[in-house]
Amino acid sequence: MPGSFLLVLLALATAALGALGGLGGAVVLVPLLVLSGMPAREAAPLGLLSVASGSLSAGPRQLADLTVHHRLGVTTETMASAGAVTGALLSGAFGETLLKRLLATVALAAAVASLRGRDETHAVAVAEGAGDLGEQRGTLSGTFRAEGTVRRYQARNLPGGLAVMTLAGLVAGIAGASGGFIKTPAASEIMRVPVKVAASTTTFTVGVTSAAALLVFAAHGRINLAHAGPVITGSLLGGQIGARLQSRLGSSVIRRALAGILVGVSLILFVQA
Repeated sequence: MPGSFLLVLLALATAALGALGGLGGAVVLVPLLVLSGMPAREAAPLGLLSVASGSLSAGPRQLADLTVHHRLGVTTETMASAGAVTGALLSGAFGETLLKRLLATVALAAAVASLRGRDETHAVAVAEGAGDLGEQRGTLSGTFRAEGTVRRYQARNLPGGLAVMTLAGLVAGIAGASGGFIKTPAASEIMRVPVKVAASTTTFTVGVTSAAALLVFAAHGRINLAHAGPVITGSLLGGQIGARLQSRLGSSVIRRALAGILVGVSLILFVQA
């Protein structure tokens, strides 16, 4: 079982990775905690605490960069939160072995999602003075700055996106993995939102999904308060670091590195299970 200092370091590193790619750091943190000897039932709530904390600390920087789309986030979060509560209620019915296999599958799926993610191909360049940066109020469209140009986008296929967001919330509640690895690719590939906007909006909203599931875990007495403090501390720091790096670095390198880590974690968990 990891000590408090190691928990802080693990939470910091995974929250930073999660904020970078919009996948949620719990998809890495929870498998690592399980590998360290922590029961999956205890690790899952800690993963959700990490996601909520990382989302809270990453928010100010991403809001300043004008890459968070509030209307899109609230619209999709409604379905994701409902799925998260359902998943949290169902999680008690899963045994340790099944939870490990589920976490391994989640990690592998996250790796595939990271590799399949595209750069800003769902937006068109517009003139510098064509409109204010950020979301266009009352719509699912907006503009953002990427590689020295201003680009405009429009979210599409809302029904398909909402269906997948519900699935993401269900996974978050069951496995404590935040569902961000599903939400970001869904927003990008199904709803045709640029990757940078999708990642920032997902990071901004996954805290709500996690909070919904955490209410159930808290009611069931499944949150270890001695471990919660270090995880929250590390995640608050990691979220800030990840958000700052996200605004400076290219997403393709980050996705490939994260995918490699997730594949390794998935293989080890499958062997353990």
